[in-house]
Amino acid sequence: QVQVVESGGGSAQAGGSLRLSCVVSGDTFRPVCMGWYRRLQGTRRDEVATIDSDGSTTYADSVKGRFTVSRDNAKNILYLQMNSLKLEDAGMYYCVVDYWRCYQRELDRFGQWGQGTQVTVSS
Repeated sequence: QVQVVESGGGSAQAGGSLRLSCVVSGDTFRPVCMGWYRRLQGTRRDEVATIDSDGSTTYADSVKGRFTVSRDNAKNILYLQMNSLKLEDAGMYYCVVDYWRCYQRELDRFGQWGQGTQVTVSS
């Protein structure tokens, strides 16, 4: 059974940085499409960034230029480097993985979700 475990959340000041990690284990197949979603306070879960098996990435407009998604295929780890954090970035961040290409089907609907890691940003 696939396990998706996030880490790296915590507290940071506005303007600061955090790096999230997500380890995928329990399956002999390597995840193809991987991504980060977040639930900001009082809102639904929204896509933050995705990265496909070919390294192509997508970002939400709100994080472009500040966040960077990357992956270590050898270790099945997904990262999210978050710089220039804003108060509105605070929330629960989730890692999602799928075994199809990102364009083939909706990651949030068909992917495997982790439990999430909390990010707090203070002024």
